[in-house]
Amino acid sequence: MLTHRQHLAISSYWAAVNFMWGSLLLIVLPKQVEVMKAADKGPALGLVIGIGAVAALTIPLWIGPVSDRCTHALGRRRPFIFVGTLLNLVCLGLLAWAGSAGAFPLFVGAYFLMTIGNNIATAAYTGVIPDLVASEERGKASGYMAVMSQLGTLAGVATAGFLPQDNRFLLSYGLIAGALVLGLWVTMVGVRETPLENPAPAVPFREALGRLWSPLRDHDFRWVWITRALVMAGFYSVLPLLQYFIDDRVSGAEDAVGTAAMLQGLVLICATLSGYIGGVVSDRLGRRRIVGMATLVMAAVCLALVFTTSVPLLFGVGAVFGLGYGAYVSVDWALGADALPNKEDAAKDMAVWHIAGTLPQAIMAPIAGMLAAAFGYTMERRGNDLVPHYTASGYAAVLLTAAVMLVLGAIFLRQLRNVR
Repeated sequence: MLTHRQHLAISSYWAAVNFMWGSLLLIVLPKQVEVMKAADKGPALGLVIGIGAVAALTIPLWIGPVSDRCTHALGRRRPFIFVGTLLNLVCLGLLAWAGSAGAFPLFVGAYFLMTIGNNIATAAYTGVIPDLVASEERGKASGYMAVMSQLGTLAGVATAGFLPQDNRFLLSYGLIAGALVLGLWVTMVGVRETPLENPAPAVPFREALGRLWSPLRDHDFRWVWITRALVMAGFYSVLPLLQYFIDDRVSGAEDAVGTAAMLQGLVLICATLSGYIGGVVSDRLGRRRIVGMATLVMAAVCLALVFTTSVPLLFGVGAVFGLGYGAYVSVDWALGADALPNKEDAAKDMAVWHIAGTLPQAIMAPIAGMLAAAFGYTMERRGNDLVPHYTASGYAAVLLTAAVMLVLGAIFLRQLRNVR
C-alpha cells in the first residue's frame, strides 16, 4: 500500500502539466489567436490546436515502448520526463515571443514543437501509475491524479485569467515555466523507480510497428479506447471555443476572458470535489457505472448550453458539468489501466490509450471551429473596432455534435466484458 505522500509525488507532475494547458488552451491561446486572426478566430484556433495534436498522436507511440525498455539509472520513465520538459520550456519561450510579435506562422510552429516536448515527457509519465501502483489501488491513484490535475488547471486558469491585461500573456508564460520546473523537480526527487536490468530484446521495426497497435486486438481495451475517443471528441468540440461562446452569446459578460476564467474555476472546483470521491467509489462499484453516469451528465450540459444566454445560467450549468467531468476524469485513467492486456508493456499500451484523447482533439478542434464559422457571423462595434460574433446556430451545431458524441461514449461502455 502506498502512502498519501507517495500518491501525491506520483501525481505531482500532472499538476504542472495541467497548469500549462489550463493557461494556454482556456485563456492564452484563444485570446492571442483572436488578436492575430479576429475574423477567422474559430478556424485559426482549430488549426493551432489541431496541428499541435499531431505531435500528441505520434510521439507517445514512439516514446512509450522505448521507455518500457529503458535501462537508465534513473529508471524507465524519468529520463524522458526530464528531456521532454526541457524541450517544452525552450519552445514555450519561442511561443511567447511569436505571439507577442503577431507572427502567426511562427506561433503555429512553436506550438507544434512545444507539444513534442510535452508529449515526450507525458508519454513516459503515463507508465508511472501502472509501474508503481497495484491494481487494487489504481482507483485511488486515479483519484489523486484527477485532483492534482484539476488543481493544476484551476491554478493555471486563475492566474492567466486574472492577470493585468497589458501583461497577461508574458506573465502567463513565465508562470507556466515556473510550474513546469517545480513539477519536474518533485517528480525527479519524489518518484522512485527501480532501474530495468534485463529489458526485452529489440525487435525489427516492422514487427515493432505491428506490436504497437496490438492492444487494440483485445476486446475490452478496444472498447475502452473507442468510448474514450468519443468522449474526448465531445469535449474538444466545445473547449477551444468556450471563450468565444461567452463573448458572442452570453449577455452580461463584459470581459469574456475573466468570465471564462471564473467559469473554469467553478468547473474545476466542482470537479475536484467529485474527482477523488469518484475514484475511490469506483474501486467498489466498478468503473463503467461511474464513467457512464458522468458522461451522460456532460452530454446534458452540452444540450443546456444551447439555451444558455446569461452569466448566472452559464455558471449553473458549469457547476453541473464540473461534477460530471471530475467523476469522469478520476475513473477514466483507472478504467484504461484495468483494461491493459499486458502490464509489461504498460507505457506502450497506455500510449495507444492516450491516442484516444489526442486524435479527437486533432480532428474535432478544427471541425468545431469551421462548423461555428459555417453559419456566418455578425459585426459589433467596440470603440473603433468592428468585432465579429458567430451566430447562435453555429454554436448550437457545435454543442449538439458534442452531446451526440458523449451519449455514444456512454452507450458503448456496455460492450465491455471483463472490466467492471
